[in-house]
Amino acid sequence: MSDKFYITTAIAYTSRKPHIGNSYEIVLTDAIARFRRLQGKDVFFLTGTDEHGVKIEEYAKNAGVTPKEYVDKVAGEIRGICDLLGTSYDKFIRTTDPEHERVVQKIFKKLYEQDDIYKGEYEGMYCTPCESFWTESQLVDGKCPDCGGPVKPAKEEAYFLRLSKYQKQLEKLIEENEDFIYPEPRKKEMLNNFIKPGLQDLCVSRTSFKWGIPVDFDPDHVVYVWIDALSNYITAIGYDPDGSSDLYKKYWPADVHIIGKDIVRFHTIYWPIVLMALGEPLPKKVFGHPWLLFGEDKMSKSKGNVIYADDLVDFFGVDAVRYYLLSEMPYTSDGSISYETIIERYNSDLANTIGNLVNRTIAMQKKYFGGVIQVPTDTESVDDELKAFALETVGKVEKSFDSYRIADSAEAVLNLAKRSNKYIDETMPWALAKDEAKQARLGTVLYNLLEAIRFIGVLLSPYMPQTSEKIFAQLGSDINSYDSLSEFGKLEAGKSVNDPEPLFNRIDAKVIYEELEKKQQAAQKEEKEVKEEVQGVAEISIDDFAKVELKVAKIKDCEPIKRAKKLLKLSVDDGSGKPRQIVSGIAPWYKPEDLIGKNVVIVSNLKPAKLCGELSEGMLLAGDIGENDVKVVFVDMPEGTKIR
Repeated sequence: MSDKFYITTAIAYTSRKPHIGNSYEIVLTDAIARFRRLQGKDVFFLTGTDEHGVKIEEYAKNAGVTPKEYVDKVAGEIRGICDLLGTSYDKFIRTTDPEHERVVQKIFKKLYEQDDIYKGEYEGMYCTPCESFWTESQLVDGKCPDCGGPVKPAKEEAYFLRLSKYQKQLEKLIEENEDFIYPEPRKKEMLNNFIKPGLQDLCVSRTSFKWGIPVDFDPDHVVYVWIDALSNYITAIGYDPDGSSDLYKKYWPADVHIIGKDIVRFHTIYWPIVLMALGEPLPKKVFGHPWLLFGEDKMSKSKGNVIYADDLVDFFGVDAVRYYLLSEMPYTSDGSISYETIIERYNSDLANTIGNLVNRTIAMQKKYFGGVIQVPTDTESVDDELKAFALETVGKVEKSFDSYRIADSAEAVLNLAKRSNKYIDETMPWALAKDEAKQARLGTVLYNLLEAIRFIGVLLSPYMPQTSEKIFAQLGSDINSYDSLSEFGKLEAGKSVNDPEPLFNRIDAKVIYEELEKKQQAAQKEEKEVKEEVQGVAEISIDDFAKVELKVAKIKDCEPIKRAKKLLKLSVDDGSGKPRQIVSGIAPWYKPEDLIGKNVVIVSNLKPAKLCGELSEGMLLAGDIGENDVKVVFVDMPEGTKIR
């Protein structure tokens, strides 16, 4: 096998903070990268963010910021979650990186100059969320076949990539290369549903928005996602049509692209054809993993069924979250996640099985031999069974990683821990300790357990790197290479284990649910407050209205609230000589610069409240103009004027 191993994730779209289903892919890819490094491979692990497109323009406009400001914020959140989950990427690329943009322009121009891209006009049914054109025959019940959303007629000048030119070449490649698309059902889907019926040329530029990489020889067009985002896999390591870097020559082609099953088509049809047109090698494998689902309910923060990585880490720790994601996801069918199932797996697999094994073995070694590891001299047949099981586990883990059945490899390691616990029941060290003549046997039994734990510590490192380090710290050993698992018995006798410390304490589900309830209540309260701020409150009587004090105030300063895209924070002067802060849900309709210096009407005796953590000491008057339009009431009166 080659010593190099280049692995990538799909780059995450910078629309909003990713939930745990989005984070599964980066953890999966990280585990594979760590395992290959463990084997001695020279690994390059790439991830990053996809940051262009009309959706980003719209999100930025609604947030009252520039597209670059918007993607900077979300890309920071995505990278922060990658770091929080302990992922060991070698590079984090952003499609707004100047070098990426420069090379994408050169790629586009090269393909155009060799007539693989041509200029034409696109007319069809357009889905804005998917940024995709569809023909009438491709629609499902008149709606987008990908997201199920509404489509509308659209016509646009565009450049097209000649997919049809490369159809037979691609078809032959996929049919003859059984390893190119994993798992097998994805391969059949691509061939039978998309390639063999006939490939239509692909729209690869847009003129209806500006937030993208300009086509340098036709600046009315921006390069569309199929060339912009997909090219990250080669631009990140130094590809250039005029001469690529040594890094590119070393690592390309990629050994595997790890992607979600929903984008297999883009990575096994569009991307290979781009590479064919460029004359570059194709990736060796594309693995389309299933989704992590949340059940049938629509995700809602107030319902508590949108789960974020940082919340899970707060409750369970990084390694437990990683373990759940990697052990729970099936190979081809979708997985599921809930707090209930996480708690169940945490207590059964981590606390009861792995944690209990390590803790009681280290404790017995300290109790019976002062921590000193004994030479195994008194062996029995039951020992051979444990040794064989440990060595077989290494083979099972390697085979599972080779076939990308990562949950199976996690199960194999867990089964070694279960077998080791069974070995304790079979040998009963506590009974051996009572017989002075059985000391050699006791030392051998504990040695075998410690060695089995060493195997577990090495094999766990791709899934739970922090836990692996803790295991070796308690063992007092640094023999943690993959090669050391070639035989059972590498642990050094005569050295001492360290004090036992629980790896995983059992979780009280009641405590977790109480904390979740508090979070959900806080989310519901915040949602209610924002809704009341934007829409107003219930009907009141004339007596109630008489209690309301309306005053004119000048807006002295205004800024967006980063945590809430609908809210602006205003500092106003109401003539009292004391500045007043108001939080208002008008960000979708006004930018700060539209408001500063304007005189408005405020409710000045409203009870102060906190919205998204910011104190609000009043309310602006505004009107609902149409279905989705709000106008603030501006007045030509001095600040402090009372309105009656």
